[in-house]
Amino acid sequence: MKPIVLVVPALLLCAFQAVAEPAAAETPLTALPYSPSLDLTSLDRSADPCNDFYQYACGGWVKNNPIPADQAGWSVYGKLANDNQRFLWGILDDLAKKNEGLSVPQQKIGDYFAACMDEAAVEQRGVAALGPQLQALEAVGTKAALAPQLAQMHLAYNSTGLLFGFGSNQDFEDVQSVIAFAVVGGLGLPDRDYYLKADRKSAELRVKYLAHVARMFELLGDAPAAAKTQAAQVMAIETALAKASFTRVERRDPHKALHKMNLVSLRKLTPAFDWNAYLSAMGVAGVDSFNVTEPKFYKAVDHQLQTRSLAQLKTYLRWHLVHESAAYLPARFVDEDFAFYGRTLRGTQAPKARWKRCVALVDGQLGEALGEEFVKRVFTPEMKARTLAMTGRIETAMADELRDLDWMSEPTKVLALEKLHAIVNKVGYPDRWRDYSSVQIRRDDFLGNAQRAVSFETHRQLAKIGKPLDRGEWFMTPPTVNAYYDPQMNDINFPAGDLLPPLFDPKMDDAPNYGNTGSTIGHELTHGFDDEGRQFDAKGNLKDWWTKPDAKAFEQRAACVTDQYAKYVIIDDIHINSKLTEGEDIADLGGSVLAYIAWKAATKDQGLKAQDGFSPDQRFFVGLAQWACGSLRPEAQRERALIDPHSPPRYRINGVVVNMPEFGKAFSCPATSPMVSVKPCRIW
Repeated sequence: MKPIVLVVPALLLCAFQAVAEPAAAETPLTALPYSPSLDLTSLDRSADPCNDFYQYACGGWVKNNPIPADQAGWSVYGKLANDNQRFLWGILDDLAKKNEGLSVPQQKIGDYFAACMDEAAVEQRGVAALGPQLQALEAVGTKAALAPQLAQMHLAYNSTGLLFGFGSNQDFEDVQSVIAFAVVGGLGLPDRDYYLKADRKSAELRVKYLAHVARMFELLGDAPAAAKTQAAQVMAIETALAKASFTRVERRDPHKALHKMNLVSLRKLTPAFDWNAYLSAMGVAGVDSFNVTEPKFYKAVDHQLQTRSLAQLKTYLRWHLVHESAAYLPARFVDEDFAFYGRTLRGTQAPKARWKRCVALVDGQLGEALGEEFVKRVFTPEMKARTLAMTGRIETAMADELRDLDWMSEPTKVLALEKLHAIVNKVGYPDRWRDYSSVQIRRDDFLGNAQRAVSFETHRQLAKIGKPLDRGEWFMTPPTVNAYYDPQMNDINFPAGDLLPPLFDPKMDDAPNYGNTGSTIGHELTHGFDDEGRQFDAKGNLKDWWTKPDAKAFEQRAACVTDQYAKYVIIDDIHINSKLTEGEDIADLGGSVLAYIAWKAATKDQGLKAQDGFSPDQRFFVGLAQWACGSLRPEAQRERALIDPHSPPRYRINGVVVNMPEFGKAFSCPATSPMVSVKPCRIW
């Protein structure tokens, strides 16, 4: 799902997506390699599919694909994303070497990549690249003057880590209107719980975080004693902000994030912050309608502004400035940033190669220019047509299921079908490419390029406030190996990168393709009717359109899913937080059911036969499982347990098939098998 506010699209990743492989094999690609959507070498035939289907379908893959040193995890999605990146590397490397015959977008992405890859120039310039920002922050003489300075930092970095986040989004109650959103942020650790949990590992991690912050201050030239004191000040401010923030489960309720107010009310909420100066510096002076997603958090921000000294507040912002800039600075900053966020936090053994970081930055900051190059090389109109046809069949299956539900009343069914038929299917890439012509890109200014590209996107997003809604916009770039449903747009979005082998395989029969890509389509479609998406109507407005008995019936069926997943152990004694993963777990199950129904309808007259020793139904389920093949390091598993709304891969498969009697029948599983449920969960 789209986050509440998307101001600058970063590199959006799937639940366990990765983008690299061992350094020895790293060369640019001129063509994408082929992998089948049903891979016999990925099987573990020593496993019993009725006991552990994930192990049976993916055990061979996990054994043959150890996690690369520069990754916290590795997966089928990750290998495809890696192939896409290496292909993009080839494109960018070629463009960077050409001096003539390039279009404006090609010139810009080539020059950006060249500046990023020029590590010698970055080392030579050193911290001086960050000098103007550090000097501007140091020059702030009063607390009141922090507001316009923070605005300049938001424009250049657009990170919620800088005290709070500010951008634009559709009004929850009137999706045709785009208004300003003020959201939570201010943290250097991935989630509020990292600051508040009292267990030993969390306490140890906080100590290591303090040491990391201090080392970054030292790299800026501060004495060790001063750096240690400043790190403690940063931790104190961040902990106070964490205590005032919603949990991730609370944020799943969109009603909790609806707090519209005018500028007068916003000033009363945060009297210590000069909103007039901030809005003027952001270029949106005169805006008078805001959604403040968590007012309690903003009260905490105000308290920090009132009670902390100016020096402490500047220390806090100075830390976040260097933290946000680390990727653009000399190797000593990159290495220290990796030492904590990569090795300590996620267990990654080595940093990513520079080309991977540079490709990711071009994709994140000039993504549609790069995406246009990607699409015209790998994604044909025929591939788009096939995906749309599959999507149409799955939507038909959803409509039939809605009509036949015995727990939903007719009035709710009418509105559910209205919402279903209103969903817009976006496949491959936008109809209109973004214009980056105003973005200045220089081959000798890596950090400046990034700041100008981010500033361009920030201004572009803020300019939407008060303007007609553009329903054609995408929030992922075309090469991305991922997909999403947007409840306010009421659309499902499948980038071209997610529609390539082994996820969607034109050479393969329909069974594994429906199991794989079909289940993904069904997954995103079902998000419109999960615990969160169902609260938005056909137009995308946050509105209660369910009768109370129907809502209760849904919640009872959803509880079957959350109760099931809460029993699964991720690592050690950490169980899945099924209230956090509820929407994704419901979508995994619903999407798989819909894909199976649509596949059966599409092939009912084809007289399907066994292939490779598998019946057609078995091929469907193996295809369903093999998109999820992958593994995570223990540290990454613990991190995901706190912040990831997706269940671990094993349970995204086993947790689904146990609820599909069709699976047990396909593999002739005894009724007492672990993969067979006496009373399966079923919503759609």
